[in-house]
Amino acid sequence: MKVLTFGEMMLRLKPEANERILQADSFEAAYGGAEANVAVSLALLGNDSQYLSKFPDNLLGDAAVGTLRRYGVDTSKVLRGAGRLGIYFFEKGASVRSTNVVYDRKDSALALVNATEFDWETLLKGVGMFYFSGITPAISPETEKAVMAACEYCVEHDIPVVCDLNYRGKMWSAEKAQEVMNRLMPYVSICIANDEDFEAALGIKAFDGNMATGISQKESFKEGMMEVTRRYPRCQVVASVLRDIHSVEDSRWMGLLLNNGEFTESAVYPMHVMEGVAAGDAFGAGLVHGLLHDFSGQELIDFAIAASVLKLTIQGDLNLVSESDIRNVMKAGGGASLNR
Repeated sequence: MKVLTFGEMMLRLKPEANERILQADSFEAAYGGAEANVAVSLALLGNDSQYLSKFPDNLLGDAAVGTLRRYGVDTSKVLRGAGRLGIYFFEKGASVRSTNVVYDRKDSALALVNATEFDWETLLKGVGMFYFSGITPAISPETEKAVMAACEYCVEHDIPVVCDLNYRGKMWSAEKAQEVMNRLMPYVSICIANDEDFEAALGIKAFDGNMATGISQKESFKEGMMEVTRRYPRCQVVASVLRDIHSVEDSRWMGLLLNNGEFTESAVYPMHVMEGVAAGDAFGAGLVHGLLHDFSGQELIDFAIAASVLKLTIQGDLNLVSESDIRNVMKAGGGASLNR
């Protein structure tokens, strides 16, 4: 089954080691973005993965597209044109100093796009699942219109829609996010909501904001997940990552799944984090992969969270792991062994 993900891929610039942006005189360059990260993960897991965006018609656009192709993503539907490639600066935190992101994405090719440039009848032909995150409609009013048009087409043609709420306070306010996401959610079949996503994106209280005690709030997460299914009857699969974050490096992670009225939870993984970025995208890709291959409820959430915590051990946005890598983590239950 073909999966089409729709979003913005950016150039990621990161200071060396744990330097702050203020002191950096060089940056490591890579590429990433929520839906692009999901597309790469799905391709590496052996799925027919397609990516849709608009890139500038220049060498940076070429490099971004080439990154996707390198890992097996079908980029034949990507648009090219005017504008620039968005940039985000990633400042890795340490201990009590939080990781920080600075966006420089104004007037990117996707931000300048007109919704009419997307011919959804053609773009979604042969597609079995459509995936977007809350980041995409936050980019511009036109990308919001484009996502809505895609969702409408998907419902009319029985194509499941997956949404990672993925709230970004640096892109829009909670009030604007709720206005938009409450119009999009009636079209969504599968929803991913982590931490503040419930309240910021949907106005549903599930988490009190204390990142040190996320796992102990499991029952309120469950109630929030149930409320999603009550408000949006089409959406009967809701998944979340729950975390206890003690410092940038040390935390505990688990997954929670509501699938057609039944809750399933994963084991808890104590993690020493190499780089805390894009683990939510890895979780989403693991969930989609499991749904595509009819994993049981327990296998589904175990696979998704194992994919997520593996990402915490890998630098960059892309979760460069195979299915066997993920299954080894599932078997080890968070322990590590020597492969030889």
